Parts: sequence; C-alpha cells; structure tokens
Amino acid sequence: MKRILTGDRPTGKLHLGHYVGSLKNRVRLQDEYECFFIVADLHTLTTKPELKDTQELKENIYQMVLDYLSVGIDPEKATIYVQSQIAEVAELAIIFGNLTTVPRLERMPTLKDVMRDAHITIPSYGLLGYPVLQAADILMVRSHLVPVGKDQVSHIEITREIAREFNRVYGKSSQSTSEESKPTSEVSGQVFPVPEALVPEDLGILPGTDGKAKMSKSAGNVINLSDTAGEVEKKVMNMYTDPKRIHATDPGRVEGNPVFIYLDAFGPENLKSQISNLKSRYTKGQVGDIEVKKFLVKVLNNFLDPIRKSRARFERDPELVERILKEGTEKARSEAQKTLEEVKKAMKLDYFMD
Repeated sequence: MKRILTGDRPTGKLHLGHYVGSLKNRVRLQDEYECFFIVADLHTLTTKPELKDTQELKENIYQMVLDYLSVGIDPEKATIYVQSQIAEVAELAIIFGNLTTVPRLERMPTLKDVMRDAHITIPSYGLLGYPVLQAADILMVRSHLVPVGKDQVSHIEITREIAREFNRVYGKSSQSTSEESKPTSEVSGQVFPVPEALVPEDLGILPGTDGKAKMSKSAGNVINLSDTAGEVEKKVMNMYTDPKRIHATDPGRVEGNPVFIYLDAFGPENLKSQISNLKSRYTKGQVGDIEVKKFLVKVLNNFLDPIRKSRARFERDPELVERILKEGTEKARSEAQKTLEEVKKAMKLDYFMD
C-alpha cells in the first residue's frame, strides 16, 4: 500500500476552511492509503519562535488533534504524530541541507508571501530552510504521495529534487551487498522513493466571513469546527454578502457571494433544490440577506452537530488523545530510525553502529 504524509502546523482550533481544503479529503484517503498525519510543531518556529508562542503549542496540539478526531480521522487507520518528538527528522534535515543550495531555496515562490504575512524583513535560517525540513518529514516515512494545494506544489518539487539527488549521489553505494540482504528501496538503486504531489481536483478554498479570498485565523474571519450553534449564528448573521445590494428588493449577485459559496459547500443533497431556488430569488430581488443567512445557519449547524458531539466525546477522555499521540509518535519514530539507519549505510556513515 502506498504511503501518504500530510499535516498541519498546530496553531489552535481548525475551521471550515481546513475541512474543505484538506480534512474532508484526508478522511477519504485514510481508507485508500497508509497515512501519516504530522503535527508540524517545529515548522511553527519559522515564523513564531518566541517563548510566548512555544508555550502555547501543547494546548494548540491538543485542540487540533481533537478536531482531527471529531471529523473522522481514525487513529486505527492513520498515524498521528508530533514532529518535534522525533529527533531523527532534524538529523535527516541536516543531511539534506547539504544537498540543497541557498539560491534554490531563495527561489521558492511562497517565501516572500510568508515573510510578508508574518511581517518578516530578513528570513531566518529556519524559514529559508523550511522546505528542507519538510523534505525530511516526507522522506523520513518514505511517503509516495503528498496531498497539497496548488500553492504548495513547489515545496514538493524541492523534496523530489532532494530525493533524486540523494539517490544519485548515494543510491548505489551498497552494490557489494547481496540482493537478499538489501532493503527493497536499494534493490533498484534508490534509497528514497521520489514522491508525487497529490492535488485533488475537488478541493476548494473557502472565503472568509468578511468576503476576503481565504478563511484565516489571523484575519478573524473563520467559523471553527468547534464553534457553538450560537457562535455560528452570530458569525453568519454578520457575514459579508453583496456590497452593492442595499435593499432586499435589489437584484443580488450570487457568484462570489460567501453565503452561497458556503451553501454550495455544506448544503446536503436533499436541500440542493431549495438552495437553487434561493439563488434564483436572490438574483431577482425576491429574498433578503437575512432569510438566506438564517437558512445557512441551519445548514451549518446541521453539518457541525455530529462533529461537535464527536469532539465532546474525545474531550471527556483527554488521556485517550494523549495516548493516540504517543502511540502514533512511537510508530513514526520507528520508521524514522529505520530510514536514518539506511541513509547512513548508503552514505558510509554507519561506522560504530554495529
């Protein structure tokens, strides 16, 4: 079975944008692949290295994993692990860093965006090397596929380059070893598989409640998966719609209107005809924003109710969440140790290891 690695930086509770953009897809993927879901806490240091930030990580991890579990990610099917608890990934990143040039990293198209959003004028060594650590995460578990959005494909390309370069430089260094004793990855002369970016066609980007292009915690325009029914209602009723529409009798614009984007994303099949009718009436000025928003409140709360119930069940047993993370991290660490051992053998750095 092919392996997948994906995950998130633990910045707290997840929102509907995360569900549409990744979580929904992960629930499906865990039935088709061997999945590793990384809680990428080391990656948060690239933009938030201060103590006030790091001391929040433990609670953020707990809240994020609760959201994972509540939407249906199953620890019996997938491995959820904490990045910083696996020292081998840092060692692997050091090795990969010596196969990657600074100019190559500086050409990363997302680097300037990250620096702008985090108000960083000069990148740290860690931020510049973010794709190298990410490559170590991916290759540490020998991932074949990496589910990403289109904006992250360039990061996976660096991982592919590193894998190919390592295989070129070190992949055939164990030719004297008998075929029977070689690991499967070395029989073909490769230490690492060259992973592919998996960009599902059906993934969308959910706009913020304020109408901005993307839902973002830093922008304060999110609806969390854990929000109460009252919180959802308050956020929806304050939602951005069509700025040119002054009166309920004015013809409104459906395309690009967050309320209708949310209805399309979360409206169940049995309500599709009602949603279509609302769109028609809205464009003709036959229904007001308030009525449409109240309808969306019901749709979202019906969608979130089972997620809230599942989350509450896991919240009642915090030791279970901790055990899931410990067991997942132990499994990932075992994979990391095997990978690093094979890497050192390929590089002839396995002296004193016997």
